[in-house]
Formats: sequence, C-alpha cells, structure tokens
Amino acid sequence: MHSARIAELLAPYLNPAVLSPAQLKDISTYIDLLTHWNARINLTAIRSEEEMVTRHFGESVFAARHLFPASPVNQDLDFDSDPSLPAQSDPTRHSVLRTRSSLLAADLGSGAGFPGIPIKLWAPEIHMTLIESNHKKSAFLREVVRSLTLTNIDIQTARAESLSQTYDVVTLRAVERFPLILSIAARLTKPSGCLALLIAASQIDQARAILPSFTWHDPISVPDSRSRLLAIASREPEQ
Repeated sequence: MHSARIAELLAPYLNPAVLSPAQLKDISTYIDLLTHWNARINLTAIRSEEEMVTRHFGESVFAARHLFPASPVNQDLDFDSDPSLPAQSDPTRHSVLRTRSSLLAADLGSGAGFPGIPIKLWAPEIHMTLIESNHKKSAFLREVVRSLTLTNIDIQTARAESLSQTYDVVTLRAVERFPLILSIAARLTKPSGCLALLIAASQIDQARAILPSFTWHDPISVPDSRSRLLAIASREPEQ
C-alpha cells in the first residue's frame, strides 16, 4: 500500500502527530509481509489491507501516542506535549520511566505483532519484548523484525506464565482467557510501571475487578470504533 494512503488512514489515530516517511515505509513493508504470511497461517481474519491499517495499526499507534507522547528520539519523555493526556499535576496519571532508552516494554500475546511492533516503530529507542507462544506466529514476528531491521527487540516463544522478567510497560490486546491473561500481565508489570489494554468497553469493569490494587485511569475511546477502548492502569510502587 502507498505510504500516502497509510498516512491518510492513520491520521484520526495520531492527530495531531504524524509519522515520518521511514515509519510509513516500514508499515507498508509490514502490511506486505502480513498479507503474504496470512495466506499460509492464520495471523488475522482481516483480509482488506485498508482495514488492516485501521484495525491493527490504527489501534496500535493510538496506544503508542498515549503511552509515549511525541518528543525527540532519545530525549526525556515530555508528558505535557500532548493536550489529550492528563495534566502533569494529576496524581493519578500513569507513570513510566522518563528516559525511553532505559524503558522495558512487553507485548503479551503479541500474535501478528500488535500493538508491540507499531509501538516500537513509534518509539524506536525503547526495548520491546514480544511474547508469543505459537511457534508459527513467532516465526512471522522474527521475519518482520528482520525485514524492518529493528534493534532492541526480543521475541519470547514461551507461555507468559513461565516468564520471570518484569517490565515498565505491558500491553495486551484482544486475547482469549482474558481474566487469566490479565492477571499474568499484572505480575509482569514492575512496581511503578503501567499496564495498557486495548479492549472492549464491556471488559473495563471486569479488568478493574480483577486488578483492584492498580490505579485505573479514565478509558480513552479508540477513534472510529463504537466499543474499543484504551485502558491504562498504574501499578503502585512497593512499600
């Protein structure tokens, strides 16, 4: 797909931010790989490239923009640069390390790489781990990482419950066995880290009930969606 069309489709999810020509080219390559591999293994039920852009990449970059507000690469995070985010003085806002280059992020149940790889494209200086137990899907993820020449990105072909590493940011999107996986995601989140969920509106109350010790922030509606939300929760530091 042409980069100009990708930019047009992603505009509602990024407003007022924009992607660079290099980022758009990487997304175009990613779409080509996804379409090619999807003919052999079941990576996504979506076959339309334009719908792939809006459903998969749109949601992912929307989450990325809110987790990592636009600021120069390798500079301190500027949480006040995006007016759609809570004010810095808001004590309930999510907390992540202010220096991106030292930040550890993980995408749990990464599947075809969403939202993990688009988040990495948005914030290339973070260290991203993609956790995916399916070997065929992991092979696809490795091909995307190789083709896009991404660095500081690991792929864990393992069940999440077997991992002991913890992360500053853990993302989760459209997984089966939601209560179980959410509990595992919470265990993988560092004290003072945050959990970012791309889920249906009907799952918000359930998520809050499962993790009452987390501080939940007001969910944010995903553009062009009737029910999809971005929910961010902070894990309180250990005393």
